[in-house]
Amino acid sequence: MSETCSPRKILALRAEGVPIVDVRSPGEFSRAHLLGAYSLPLFSNEERAAVGTLYAQEGRDAAVELGLEYVGGKMRSLVQEAKTLAGEDGRIGVYCARGGMRSEAVAWLLSIAGLSVYRMEGGYRAYHQEMMQEPLQYALIVLGGATGCGKTEVLSELACLGQQVVDLERLARHRGSVFGGHPDRPQPSGEEFLNLLGEAFLPLDPKRPVWVEGESEMIGHCALTPGFWQRMQSAPFVEYSTPREARVERIVAEYGVLGKEALLHAFGVIRKRLGAERFTQAREAVEAGDLHTAASLALVYYDKAYAKCSQTGSWQHPVWCYFPTEDNPKMAAQAIIARLEYLQ
Repeated sequence: MSETCSPRKILALRAEGVPIVDVRSPGEFSRAHLLGAYSLPLFSNEERAAVGTLYAQEGRDAAVELGLEYVGGKMRSLVQEAKTLAGEDGRIGVYCARGGMRSEAVAWLLSIAGLSVYRMEGGYRAYHQEMMQEPLQYALIVLGGATGCGKTEVLSELACLGQQVVDLERLARHRGSVFGGHPDRPQPSGEEFLNLLGEAFLPLDPKRPVWVEGESEMIGHCALTPGFWQRMQSAPFVEYSTPREARVERIVAEYGVLGKEALLHAFGVIRKRLGAERFTQAREAVEAGDLHTAASLALVYYDKAYAKCSQTGSWQHPVWCYFPTEDNPKMAAQAIIARLEYLQ
């Protein structure tokens, strides 16, 4: 049995535990894919390139013949691997780039082999488009505040209190600043980040607002879509901050683990905006292991950047400003919820 179905149906099948296989080339899969999909390539990277070149030079028929030549010796292994994934249930989802010949061929082969095959209409491209649109269905509340005030921790506490939260920095694997990369955890591709973002919204209730952290359009090298960024800019904005001393301590705790070379490189990136004198002071502080002084100097730059960023859209007029005298994310989350309930 072979059935063509929508990306939503494929996602529903995935939720039931049905394996989904991506029959694109390994290179296509590595750039971005449906979350949780298995790579079961019909062509290698080189084979795909050769078929594409022949299609451009000699047309469809010649390309199809070459493709059949490549696939002929792989049919048994493709079926065996698919059956292993499908298990006793016997169901499997299949997609290619645009829902064309590759997924059609594999769906036919696997159905002949006795599996129940669900082929995704429109392929990966249709899934990616849906993931870009999904976050636009939700009302947002933006939590903003100066660098080091613990916004991520407050969002985590809001989630513990039953609020809907999407952690943009976790999805991007980046803390949103020049110091914010994870040396051992490279960022996803921009395309995969948007898939992860869409997937993060899927289990949420569109009738309730979703909290996100105030970010720029770029989180490291991951870009928010213009539509989502505009929704953030027009969303209710809650501004939060803590005393400067607490912010310095948090920055030292979070970024001090990066190591001297990484810190010096990061300060080098903001050298012009920091100013020659402050850059020299920061460099000397890092060399001497005085991370508190270095963090305090970094805040000079980041506070200016935040002040500029907060003068756009609804962020110019926060629905509430909360600047407690102590650094307690749990208490902050409780206070923010109580205040917003009062305003409603």
